[in-house]
Amino acid sequence: QVQLVESGGGLVQAGGSLRLSCAASGRTFSSFAMAWFRQAPGKEREFVAAISWSGGSTYYADSVKGRFTISRDNAKNTVYLRMNSLKPDDTAVYYCAAGALILTHVAPEYDYWGQGTQVTVSS
Repeated sequence: QVQLVESGGGLVQAGGSLRLSCAASGRTFSSFAMAWFRQAPGKEREFVAAISWSGGSTYYADSVKGRFTISRDNAKNTVYLRMNSLKPDDTAVYYCAAGALILTHVAPEYDYWGQGTQVTVSS
């Protein structure tokens, strides 16, 4: 089993930046791909970004490409999401996901999910 805990969310002005962190722990540790998803009120869960075990392969949703950067530090069992040039449309609960056998944007492929952290971008 793997436990994921997100942190770093908060309130930020449009155009500002936030850095989210996701710390992984458990009896065993997996080197599966990890990802970030988000869900705004009244909307479906949306893929944001994913990263491979090595960190050498990343994928981004078109809506965040060029603004967000996903990275991971395996020594710290942590994945990060650096969010720049934030817009009100980025407001959502952001979830960390892990456990996919391959790098994928398909949510059901991820077996483990964090509790989420709220990101609110004011206009």
